[in-house]
Amino acid sequence: MSPGTKLGPYEILSRLGAGGMGEVWRARDPRLNREVAIKISAQQFTDRFEREARAIAALNNPNVCTLHDIGPNYLVMELIEGPTLADRIAQGPIPLDETLTLARQIADALEAAHEKSIVHRDLKPGNIKIRPDGSVKVLDFGLAKAGAEDAPVSSDSPTMMHIATQVGVILGTAAYMAPEQARGKAVDRRADIWAFGVVLHEMVTGTRLFQGEDLTVTLASVVMKEPDISAAPPELRRLLTKCLQKDPKNRLRWIGDAWDFLETEESATAPSQSRLGTKGIGGKTGWIAAAVFALALAGLAFIHFREKPPAAPAVTRFRYTLPKGQNFPRACSGAM
Repeated sequence: MSPGTKLGPYEILSRLGAGGMGEVWRARDPRLNREVAIKISAQQFTDRFEREARAIAALNNPNVCTLHDIGPNYLVMELIEGPTLADRIAQGPIPLDETLTLARQIADALEAAHEKSIVHRDLKPGNIKIRPDGSVKVLDFGLAKAGAEDAPVSSDSPTMMHIATQVGVILGTAAYMAPEQARGKAVDRRADIWAFGVVLHEMVTGTRLFQGEDLTVTLASVVMKEPDISAAPPELRRLLTKCLQKDPKNRLRWIGDAWDFLETEESATAPSQSRLGTKGIGGKTGWIAAAVFALALAGLAFIHFREKPPAAPAVTRFRYTLPKGQNFPRACSGAM
C-alpha cells in the first residue's frame, strides 16, 4: 500500500500507523469529499474485524470513534486529529484538573459500551486520542473481543493477540491487563475498569504502574505485584484502590460509579452527604441555602421580640342615677 493507491472508492493519502492487526491509513472519500481513517487487516476480513465493526456500529457516543464503512479487509472510520493520550503523557504528568476532565470522557465511553455488553479489553493510552478542542475519542472498541486463532503477534504493537495458555487465551496489552485477563481467564467489564485505573494512574504520574524488562516479567508484575499508588495525588487514591483490586469481585463494578470514590474537600468533611451533589443538602448550594434560611429566621425573631405588646383597652366608667323604688344596681361599668 502506498499513497495514491485506490482501496474501493477511497484514495489512500498517507500512513498513520501500524499494529499487530495491520496498518492504518489516512484516505479521502471522494463521494462525501471528506478524509477518513482506514484500518487495513493483514489478512482478509476476519471474525475479529467483524466483531470490531459490530461493536463500534452499536455505539453512539461522542467519546467513541464513528464507523463509516466496511470493506472486505478494512474498516473505514472517523479520522480523529490530535495526539494520543500516550503522546500527551510522554510530555510529563498531566495536572489533576486536566486529568479528571479527560478521565470523565474516557469513563463515559466505557459506560456507553458496557451498557451494550461491549468490553474493550485493550484500553490503553495509545487507543485514546485527544482532539484539538480537548474532547476525547476512545478507539478500537471490540478489537480484542474476537478469538485469536488468526491474529499474529507483531513486534510493532505491544497488544498480544495470540498467546495460548492452559486456561485460555491472553488478549490485550500486558501493562494494562487485569490480573484475570493476564491469566487467560474470561473477563467482563471489570477488566476495563482495572485498565481505566492503570491509565488514570499513568496520567497523573507520567509512569507506568506495571512494567518489566520483557513480556513475561510484565505479566508477572500484573499478576503478583500489589499496585503502588503512593505517587498519585491523595484525591485519586481511594478511586485507584477501588479500580485496582486484583480480585474482580472486590473491584468497582460500574465505571459510572467511579466519581463516588473521588476524594474532594467536601467528601472528606461530609462523606455521607457529598454524593447528593450541588442540588442536595450535602452540596455547596444546599449549605448556602440552609445558612440563608437560618439568618432569615433569626431576623424575624429579632423583629418579633422587639415589638411592643398592644396597649390594654381603656376603661371608662359611667354612673347613672336610677329612679327611686327600682331594684337595679346603683352603678355599672363598661369598657370602650
